[in-house]
Amino acid sequence: MTKLIQIFILILMFQSLNAQTKKYDIVIYGGTSAGIAAAIQSSRMNRSVVIIEPTSRIGGLTTGGLGQTDIGNKQAIGGISREFYENIKKYYDDSSNWKWEDKSDYKDGGQTRTQKGEPTMWTFEPSAALSVYNQMLNKEKVKLVYNERLNRDSGVEMKNGRIVSITMESGKKFVGKVFLDATYEGDLMATSGVSYTVGRESNDEYGETLNGVQANNYNVSLTKLVSKNAANHNFIQRVDPYVVKGDPKSGLLPNINEKPGVEGAGDDKVQAYCFRMCLTDHPDNRIPFKKPDDYDELNYELLFRNYEAREGSVGDMYYKGGPILPLINSSMPNRKTDSNNRFGFSTDYIGKNYNYPEASYAERERIVEDHRNYQMGLMWTLANHPRIPKEVRDEASKWGTTKDEFEREDGWQQQLYIREARRMISDYVMTQHNCEGLVVAEDVIGLAAYTMDSHNVQRYVDANGYVQNEGNVEAHGFDPYPISYKSLTPKKEECENLIVPVCLSSTHIAFGSIRMEPVFMVLGQSAATAASLAIDSDKSVQDVPYDTLKSVLLKNGQRLE
Repeated sequence: MTKLIQIFILILMFQSLNAQTKKYDIVIYGGTSAGIAAAIQSSRMNRSVVIIEPTSRIGGLTTGGLGQTDIGNKQAIGGISREFYENIKKYYDDSSNWKWEDKSDYKDGGQTRTQKGEPTMWTFEPSAALSVYNQMLNKEKVKLVYNERLNRDSGVEMKNGRIVSITMESGKKFVGKVFLDATYEGDLMATSGVSYTVGRESNDEYGETLNGVQANNYNVSLTKLVSKNAANHNFIQRVDPYVVKGDPKSGLLPNINEKPGVEGAGDDKVQAYCFRMCLTDHPDNRIPFKKPDDYDELNYELLFRNYEAREGSVGDMYYKGGPILPLINSSMPNRKTDSNNRFGFSTDYIGKNYNYPEASYAERERIVEDHRNYQMGLMWTLANHPRIPKEVRDEASKWGTTKDEFEREDGWQQQLYIREARRMISDYVMTQHNCEGLVVAEDVIGLAAYTMDSHNVQRYVDANGYVQNEGNVEAHGFDPYPISYKSLTPKKEECENLIVPVCLSSTHIAFGSIRMEPVFMVLGQSAATAASLAIDSDKSVQDVPYDTLKSVLLKNGQRLE
């Protein structure tokens, strides 16, 4: 009887193990915009596919507040990515989706301005993006799994240079033929043992000019390239960095370094993160800014001093007639915004994210919460603190978080803007030379077109004893350029069945141009296409014939020229 019981228990254990093991052709870790596009393409190529999303919400930044789409050139966007923006247009063509304002009252702006007769729309509410993504996925055969995080210690099973399965913290196992890492962090890539880097390369490493420490305030002209570095998003002159003004012995204010480092030298620092706030001024949908429980006025002393540097002359503070709030408040439909960093002290929490790329899940959660509390405190300060000019307080007080967008009762989202984390190092590294068109990838699987862009990386004390930000780069003036397929695939000796469409092989400054949500969708679709072809031919992802891949990409609407 005892043996029978033991056999029965073993049978139950085996059945339980099998119940937690799922097999698919293509396994996608990360339900970002890239992951969703990849899953849709996989389904359309008749592959069994699963998206494993570590949180409770798909879409990453696209559904997390980044509704002011950064593009550079709309014509560079094709395939499923363009299909998404066409569906956004259809969503807002439905009058029932205009609750808080009339459609005729909404005006988009900047590079995203919709021209008459254009079938796409490039500005949207987070909830609109989520609705469109769900509609697109519902038409496909895609398995969607929420709230499952990769076991980063032992969750990747490798055999003969290939990933066999990945296991979550819960014990659930997913077996696949090809795997895609579509996360912003590159966790699957890193756990698989693939080479990667974090931080900024030196200019010397790849012969660049816009990488590494960028403390000097200068303009650069290289062919058609125009760069404005330290001049933008910096402090007014003569802002004191010390706790007691003029007294170095009193110590530095929070998050300021003594020195920035050598110009052009590499480091392991990461450009700043923030939340892309979805704000509203509609009284029926607005949640007033609240003072966080751990509010520390010292964290905003630089903000006060930056205003006081011009003796409260708000109109003259940045430029005559310019914005008085230190943030970009881009209009979205239904009297909402996508709000982003602007000027020297703003929503970017400079210097507080260096550990994030390699941090444990628990530590990342603490970093995210720290960023949220900082930004909550910033907005409360702008709206309420007596050291903020009255004109600013009056304007900030009109705004608040929205009641109808995110799951949290306070109206804040869970998705932090992870502008950059790990970046793979493969046989092809995208560099500044690709962006400028001086080097052209021959195995193009998508186009990038945005400015080479980096937000500030650190604060430091300059030679005159005042505070400065460092790391801002805005280099533009080049045409759309090809992204190499080889920059999405690891070195063959490291892994033969992994593709990385987000944390691709790129230098810091080139990634600043590539890292846009429409481009991530393009790369996700192309990655899934290559994955399907690798399965068809029983080849490694590195050995997929490019001519075949190109033909299928063009057939499916990708723009490669």
